[in-house]
Amino acid sequence: METLATAPASMDPGVTGYCPIAWPRAIVLVDMNAFFASIEQHDHPEWRGRPVAITNGLQGTCIITCSYEARACGIHTGMRLRKAYQLCPTLIRCPAHPERYAAVSSTIMEALQDITPDIEVFSVDEAFLDITRCQRLLGSAPRIARLAKQKVLEVSGVLCSVGLSGDKTTAKYAAKLNKPDGLTVIPPWEARRRLEDVPVTELCGIADGIGAFLACHGVYTCGDMRNLPISVLGRRFGNPGRRIWYMCQGQDPEKIHVNVPPPKSVGHGKVVPPDTRDCKVLLIYLLHMSEKVGARLRRHRLQATTFFVGLRTREGWVGGKRRCAIPTDDGHHIMTLCRAVMREDWSGQGVHQVQVTALDPVDTGNQLELFQETAAPRNSANAVMDAVNQRYGEFTLAPARLLNRSSMPNVIAPAWKPFGHRQTI
Repeated sequence: METLATAPASMDPGVTGYCPIAWPRAIVLVDMNAFFASIEQHDHPEWRGRPVAITNGLQGTCIITCSYEARACGIHTGMRLRKAYQLCPTLIRCPAHPERYAAVSSTIMEALQDITPDIEVFSVDEAFLDITRCQRLLGSAPRIARLAKQKVLEVSGVLCSVGLSGDKTTAKYAAKLNKPDGLTVIPPWEARRRLEDVPVTELCGIADGIGAFLACHGVYTCGDMRNLPISVLGRRFGNPGRRIWYMCQGQDPEKIHVNVPPPKSVGHGKVVPPDTRDCKVLLIYLLHMSEKVGARLRRHRLQATTFFVGLRTREGWVGGKRRCAIPTDDGHHIMTLCRAVMREDWSGQGVHQVQVTALDPVDTGNQLELFQETAAPRNSANAVMDAVNQRYGEFTLAPARLLNRSSMPNVIAPAWKPFGHRQTI
């Protein structure tokens, strides 16, 4: 068995930056490679080694993700299917199966718990692991990183890329250096040097807006950050700005967040056919979203009083915040607010998207006000409907108008987690 002090350097060419010394802090970022497409290729062996593009159902014309064989042809996420076929006539178009992807992700995240309980599920295809306390038990940090990589393959049949460093940001940067199927190690004592010439916008969390602010202060690469006082970022962005300064030094202080915090909002939105002006169609979309929000609130024993109801037009969002008289988790009550928005705020503009969001969800275990009304009959009806839908599928039992709802399938929420209120499709 390897020991921390005398373990030999790895001879595996897929591991770069190996060092056998025990690390004071060790963070692994597991990033599944073209996750959705890889699962489809795993489920359809005849597609392996061939270009595959995933779309949102058979109606979707925008590529959600694609296999590395498709990427080699110049195809990328967000590209329209028509252009993708021009670049690669043999492209295989596959409708997304979000329930399948979520199930595989849940299996992976559960398996990684065998390595360490200190896991932060960053998205459906990414997870941070704090393996600092595992080194005495499982061996050197790079060895544990390879163990995580093997664990993903064993339980899912898909490959992943792994980054290992002493902080979250550097680990995430390392993971994308050798894709697909790579394992990149940046020891914490080398992180500052390795990031020296990396553009700041290459780091997770530094988008174009912050990048432009830094450029105005002469900061283009992580090495340039040393010339900018941390107080400048602190004054402009507060604590997140101070974190950015440390991120560029390879010293991101951010900890692993194991628990999912209580929800600040619960919402659902959907793209509608471009420039929709038919009031009946928009009401069906809003009812669809209202029922989804209501069902999700009930599933997690939440209620809300304030809701955002929005219609997105070419000029921006129409609508805004609306309040119920009492906290609710009932789609019927939420839909009443949507009708008010349609009646009072919408003047016939073409709509491209609808959104319904509960802005102040609270635990339904809270004590009721003395004179607060309850809706026992509707609560009972909702309970029956939820039980039926949980057993037989979403909207098996639903308001009749939803028979005409959009046939576009559900998608995985960007902040999806395998547990809690973010386990949402």
